[in-house]
Amino acid sequence: MPDRKMFWRIIRRLLAANRGRLFVILLALGAGAAITAALLNLQVDAKRRLAGEFRVFGANFVIAPRDVQASQTPLLNQGTLKELPVTLNGQPVYAVPFLYVVADVYSDAEAPKNPRRVVITGTDLHSLPRVAPAWKFELQLGEHAELLRDNQSCLVGANVAQQLHLAQRHAWLGAKIVLRTGTRTKVCEVTDIFSAGGPEDNQVFADLSTVQDLAFVSRRISVIQVSVPGTPPEIQNYILSVRQRLPEVDVRPIRQFTEGEASIYNKISGILSATVMLVLILTTLCVMAAMTNVAMERRNDVGLMKAIGGATRRVLRLFLAEAALLGLAGGVLGASVGILLSMWLGKAVFGVAARPRLIVYPVAVALTIIVAIAGAYPLRRLASIRPAAVFRGEG
Repeated sequence: MPDRKMFWRIIRRLLAANRGRLFVILLALGAGAAITAALLNLQVDAKRRLAGEFRVFGANFVIAPRDVQASQTPLLNQGTLKELPVTLNGQPVYAVPFLYVVADVYSDAEAPKNPRRVVITGTDLHSLPRVAPAWKFELQLGEHAELLRDNQSCLVGANVAQQLHLAQRHAWLGAKIVLRTGTRTKVCEVTDIFSAGGPEDNQVFADLSTVQDLAFVSRRISVIQVSVPGTPPEIQNYILSVRQRLPEVDVRPIRQFTEGEASIYNKISGILSATVMLVLILTTLCVMAAMTNVAMERRNDVGLMKAIGGATRRVLRLFLAEAALLGLAGGVLGASVGILLSMWLGKAVFGVAARPRLIVYPVAVALTIIVAIAGAYPLRRLASIRPAAVFRGEG
């Protein structure tokens, strides 16, 4: 117990003896810890941020029937929807069915002499924005879902609206169009007009049951589009689980989204990791330079300690403990500043502040302590000091 009290008393004296140089070391360690914590927090938060940004593009994989005979159009059983896991890591998974059929379309106000041949897509209109969040609706479908009425509403693509002379709001608001396949005819009310920037602009979206009736099928669908939240590895694991659960269907990831997300994250992660390593190396070099001067100033102290019987191991332990305390102090202060810095950087880069990750704080502090101990390497020179040479004033 007395040895322990003496140990900490000497540590306090050492810290107070070279305040100027130790402050420089503490400043270097704090700056390194701040940058390290900021970059690590951004790196961890980038996974969630990129996943959220890529979800704007909609579904990241589709489920389709396996090819059967060439003379038949393969369809999925609608019950496949109930076989899909509905959550991933506590976040909802959105699966939306689609059924495609080609039909004659014309406005209820027009005579059916010159109908347009249009692809009619049956789906769950309420869930459509979940897999198509980037589509532009005239009435903002997500905010006016109460306008949708099952079996009576339909959404018209921008190009079809032009052909049916429904481009102006006063022309389509409340207008009705006729969908006809063979002997079956359905009338639906135009609830909204959308622009997707793709082939969907040439389609009409109606309630799934309505299109199933037009296509003369019951509880059958063409494909299922699925939007899964999470990182690329998590999405890939989800796809593998679906393939194992439903071996009779074809699960196709939309590679330009999943691979693009993985590629971008790997590049960002690589750059941030390399920057963290560079910062740690530079911080170590700064600490080493300052510790070299400290070692020269403490030659007399070390010579005195050895002259009164202090073992070399105990002397070095004192200086390593001093370096570790400096690393702890610099890490605690710097990591706190770094977390705040990462939130500001996230706001500047992504438009939304990065979420503080608790795991980053202890990691940044631990790395700073390691840097401080590694930077104390010049103090090993004190182990070779001979008390007699110090007292004689030899260099």
